[in-house]
Amino acid sequence: MLGFAVPVLLGTALAVGLGGCGSGGNGQPLGERVIPFGQPVPKGGGYYQVGQPYEVAGLWYTPREDPSYDRVGSASWYGELFHGRRTANGEIYDMDRLTAAHPTLPLPVYARVTNLNNGRSLIVRINDRGPFARDRVIDLSRRSAEVLGFRNHGTATVRVKYLGRAPMNGDDSYEQAYLASRSWVRVVANGKTSSNTASTPVAAKDRLPAENPENLASPWQPAKRPAAPPPQVTAAIPAKATTRAQAAGIMVQAGTFKNKDNAERARVTLSAIAPVDVASIAVRQEQYFCVKVGPFSDPTEAKAALVKVTRAGYQGAIMVTQN
Repeated sequence: MLGFAVPVLLGTALAVGLGGCGSGGNGQPLGERVIPFGQPVPKGGGYYQVGQPYEVAGLWYTPREDPSYDRVGSASWYGELFHGRRTANGEIYDMDRLTAAHPTLPLPVYARVTNLNNGRSLIVRINDRGPFARDRVIDLSRRSAEVLGFRNHGTATVRVKYLGRAPMNGDDSYEQAYLASRSWVRVVANGKTSSNTASTPVAAKDRLPAENPENLASPWQPAKRPAAPPPQVTAAIPAKATTRAQAAGIMVQAGTFKNKDNAERARVTLSAIAPVDVASIAVRQEQYFCVKVGPFSDPTEAKAALVKVTRAGYQGAIMVTQN
């Protein structure tokens, strides 16, 4: 079982991309099928969650709120094997609805998915976890893959953009209204679409980084938060901008760790942003390890680095002056 609490981890946590899935490829057990085939699947019924960092097949994933989420990558789909079983947030998977699984976005939320091979787009309700493959950013329901025209191809290059939280009652009128407004929806008839319908490829503009790159670079686990955080040993930068001369030597302090191994993991994770310094400090006769990114001579660069460090999972990061 993964590192977050769910009734049963369904579906895409078990298989990497289904355009034909065999069994639980990551060794996780399938949950009980609570709704048999042919019976109506109730909407909603789950709960809102962000979740804790968890590990699948040696890789760590860090769920988080990310309103600016906008990625380009590969999409897969999953269907019959998981139909009628519970998703990661306790809802029941219905392969005939416009839903999806994502490794890190909160559940349930809306996202717009655009197939960059044919220009089709739709809005899905993300209510499950997965897929767990380096080159994939989302796992779509069978119906969603049909609508986007790649069910028979297994995968497609897509753009995924976060839109906002979805209603807990499972109301899907928003997704259906968006789909009905699409100019190409005439190819959708009787609940089916043709995966072979002729279309003009759309080039992917402004290629964006892969999902959770900091977690794919190396294993990472969050340090346990101390009961009382040690006092800061550097002066925090005031909220108002300083002069360039005063700003020289700004660093982003990711955190202070009691465990050296956690500090070294942070060094590896954050080294893609800028140089990382791990310094041993003494606080009340105890040894701690302070992790800082930088330095930056430009306040704008420092602020941009702070955003990246925070998105990498270090929520308490601050800008500090270099000693």
